[in-house]
Amino acid sequence: MLDKASYWSMIAKNAFLADGYLDLCTQLYAPNAAVHVSAPVGELSGADAMARSLWQPLLAAMPDLERRTDILLSGSFTNKAGEEGQWFASTGFFVGHFEAPLWNIAPTLRPIWLRYGWFDRVVGDRVVESYVILDLARFLIDADQWPLAPQLGQSQWPAPLTQDGVKLDTADADESDKSLKLVEAMIGGLMQYDGRSLASMGMVRFWHPQFHWYGPGGIGSARGHRDYERTHQGPFLAAFPDRIGGNHKCRIGEGAYVASTGWPSINATHSGDSWLGLPATGKRITMKVMDFWRRDGDLLAENWVFIDMVDLLGQIGVDVFARVRALNGANIK
Repeated sequence: MLDKASYWSMIAKNAFLADGYLDLCTQLYAPNAAVHVSAPVGELSGADAMARSLWQPLLAAMPDLERRTDILLSGSFTNKAGEEGQWFASTGFFVGHFEAPLWNIAPTLRPIWLRYGWFDRVVGDRVVESYVILDLARFLIDADQWPLAPQLGQSQWPAPLTQDGVKLDTADADESDKSLKLVEAMIGGLMQYDGRSLASMGMVRFWHPQFHWYGPGGIGSARGHRDYERTHQGPFLAAFPDRIGGNHKCRIGEGAYVASTGWPSINATHSGDSWLGLPATGKRITMKVMDFWRRDGDLLAENWVFIDMVDLLGQIGVDVFARVRALNGANIK
């Protein structure tokens, strides 16, 4: 079985992707691995497709692409069918000089940072299933090409305050269980929304008063309950009042950290108030989501959040890359 130290060694050794992406694809991923990537990449089958449709476009745009990992967790998760899987979950940034177009986005000719969330399921010594979200909304904002309303939140997505997101030693099982149970209790509280008052969810029971919530591009980041409710929770619940969560592919806890992903995780109707400056469409939507949390004592202190915003916006009739192409005044490929 591929252990965390070996997995990390492969990631770290191949951090500069131009030299290492082929080794990653052939040595870490099974030839028939199922790789699920946020829009516009989509569903890939096999390590060769991963090289061709994910790494090669990124490297063509950013030839000096480097992976910087801020958090890495490992653990087992049993799905609804009773099948247990071994998982690795990580988040951080890809960084490189943006020198050529990427999916209709015009190059800036400057270094640029691309947030990522990544979940890998392992069988034996190979990854057989992956879920990947690239925060292209944030990337577009950094490239000054975001074609929608300005985000309400701020633009900070730092590494954990404690600087201990990548730990290769064995975590205390009780601490891991405590973190996981706190997150699950918090998620249960989110489902108690009465449709009128945000206080009905009782979030103050679970979060540090000055917690940091690092949301996806288009929404942005927040600090503390009031800021979080203003920038994300209030507008989100107003726009998607009937949202239902579930269908998690993985949820693991390790030490003070928890990671979770659903594909999709949320089903809802875009039926309420304007969201991201867009009026309600009445359309049913799904959301592919990833979360990474850090617990401090008995409360959650930090939360790194990913939503496949390009896919979500497409479901309500907004073709982000068509807008980008129009914004740039050229058919950039």
